[in-house]
Amino acid sequence: MYIPPHFHEIDPQEIAALIEAAPLACIVAQTPEGLVANHVPLLAGPDGTLIGHVALANDMHRLIAEGQEVLAIFRGEDGYVSPNFYPTKPEHHRHVPTWNYQVVHVHGGIAFQHDERAKRAAVGLLTRSHERRLNGADAWRMADAPADYMQQMLAGIVAFRIAIRRTLAKSKLSQNREARDYQGAIAGLRASGHAAMAEAMARRRPGDA
Repeated sequence: MYIPPHFHEIDPQEIAALIEAAPLACIVAQTPEGLVANHVPLLAGPDGTLIGHVALANDMHRLIAEGQEVLAIFRGEDGYVSPNFYPTKPEHHRHVPTWNYQVVHVHGGIAFQHDERAKRAAVGLLTRSHERRLNGADAWRMADAPADYMQQMLAGIVAFRIAIRRTLAKSKLSQNREARDYQGAIAGLRASGHAAMAEAMARRRPGDA
């Protein structure tokens, strides 16, 4: 990934927050059939790996070799930035359109897990994380489903973990702009329906919010 120094995201907390906020990763791998890409919700596990599962019918676990390096792409907020957002545009017109975004690329070796214990752990961790966030005390639990039904569902998936080897993150948030243009980009993104992108910029430079 091309990352100019001023857009290089190195804050571990920001990277972790991006992964948590945008868990649907695109997992890319080279296989004998060429490149394959699958969109899979992932969770950063307590052991430092990325945890997920796919359908047994998904050829991903047959095409990708055990331990092979894959790339998991987490795409955060994004938004189009018009030159009209910049207050300095009428002064010299030396602006062009651009796109602001945040993204994390995680490289790591993938290990597939076919045993029921691993599959229960993967489903349990993922559902607990998302259910608690969405439903709080009313969170759905695996125990809510009939045991035979849960067994049937688990038989239809393959769990996996990605052991992280390298992480690259990029926050392209107009850091290369002067303060008034930065503020103008925030206001323009808010007005054009990209409030989350604007807030990400405002958190980075609160004085320009």
